[in-house]
Amino acid sequence: MAQTSKLEKSVQIALENFMGLSNEEIFLVLTDEYLSEIGRVFFEVGKKITNEALYVEMKAREINGQEPPEQIADLMKNVDVVVCPTYRSLTHTDARREASSRGVRIGTMPGITLETIERCFGANPDKIVELTDMVYERMKRVSYVRVTTKAGTDFIMNIKGRRIIPSTGVLRKIGESGNLPSGEVYTAPWEKKSNGVIIFDGSFAGIGLLKNPIKVEVKNGYIQKIEGGKEASQLEEILNKAGKDANAVAEFGVGTNYKAKLCGQILEDEKVLGTIHIAFGNNVSMGGKINVKSHLDGLVKKPTVYFDDVMVMKEGKFTKEMEV
Repeated sequence: MAQTSKLEKSVQIALENFMGLSNEEIFLVLTDEYLSEIGRVFFEVGKKITNEALYVEMKAREINGQEPPEQIADLMKNVDVVVCPTYRSLTHTDARREASSRGVRIGTMPGITLETIERCFGANPDKIVELTDMVYERMKRVSYVRVTTKAGTDFIMNIKGRRIIPSTGVLRKIGESGNLPSGEVYTAPWEKKSNGVIIFDGSFAGIGLLKNPIKVEVKNGYIQKIEGGKEASQLEEILNKAGKDANAVAEFGVGTNYKAKLCGQILEDEKVLGTIHIAFGNNVSMGGKINVKSHLDGLVKKPTVYFDDVMVMKEGKFTKEMEV
């Protein structure tokens, strides 16, 4: 009973402090068979906050970015607040984008766990906002990003003029959407202009924690070769199912959540302070041009990051240049 009470308190913080749910709003919980236990908690707590709450459980999607049924997409457009504790991500779907354009606030929570809920909603929202804003202000003046690691990463992306998006997980304004919890700054690098080698050594969406690093070679924005152990083969198989554009560089992001820990769920992993992530596939939600029904993020630990020619992170620690 004590555990349930702690969980309910964390969910209440998420809905009131991060989502800003009020009593006059219509609240929808969209979940699936894998995360229904968590979905029910959000529904039960939400019922106590607002006058009208809905609970919908659908069949789990097969990959991140796969659309929900049309009937559910229509329902999402006709409420005020939606939270999505689902097995696969709905962040990069037309259903989410269309609902957001109607003014609906949406918090997506792909693969969220009880541990993540209790850990990350204990964070101080103001501190996450402060860290996120610092990175955002520095990153929005940048033309090129270069990432290197001792493990062998050496990767360059062109982001000049691309929209830089701060994601704090604080979603209180009309039409705001993002991960819940969050804490990252991200952008869509220009198509066909990313080149180099990435050694993913943290985790990968759809795979989990990596026992063996995955080496990915990219030329002109597309994956040319994937090497490694069992996890590398898994990644190839997932990407091949979604088609050529699933292999396109879609996103570069910097984690800014000081409470997040590497746990194997990309929802939390990509927010870990001192890490960066690079994704492949759909990026239209962030201003890119790749519209494919797949979006997969991979995590790089202890990166050294250059904004243009200035080092702003050294082996996972911000330098004083990040604060300029």
